[in-house]
Amino acid sequence: MSASPDAAGAGTELVGQLVITPDIEAAITHHALACKPHEACGLLVGEWGSDVAREFHPCRNVAASAIVYTVDPKDHLRIELDAEARGLAVIGVVHSHTHTEAFPSPTDVRQAPDPQWHYSIISLKYDPPRLRNFRIVEGAVSETALICD
Repeated sequence: MSASPDAAGAGTELVGQLVITPDIEAAITHHALACKPHEACGLLVGEWGSDVAREFHPCRNVAASAIVYTVDPKDHLRIELDAEARGLAVIGVVHSHTHTEAFPSPTDVRQAPDPQWHYSIISLKYDPPRLRNFRIVEGAVSETALICD
């Protein structure tokens, strides 16, 4: 898997970063491939306001769609409460694009709930899949560096 921008992102100045572990990257890839042909989704957990994801939690896509995702509200609540009980927070959301680039769609931008969150997208259009990360603030999309360490 490549955690660096693809040709569509080459030459773009990256703003900020998200740090994940190789295990998180592998879990995201596994979940995305297992959910295909539907979009996969999940939540990233770390310290509030942090750019370091400590955990990835796969979630059910209640939309059960190849073109949109909706994180199961029960999964979201369970993960959020568990994180808070441990002094952590949900810091982002991950979803897959099954046949398109790893770049936020207009729907992704409209549905972005929190300007502090990381929005990671894995594209299954490629082999190996490509993972990219973004910030979405008031409809403006900015790609960040994605560091797998």
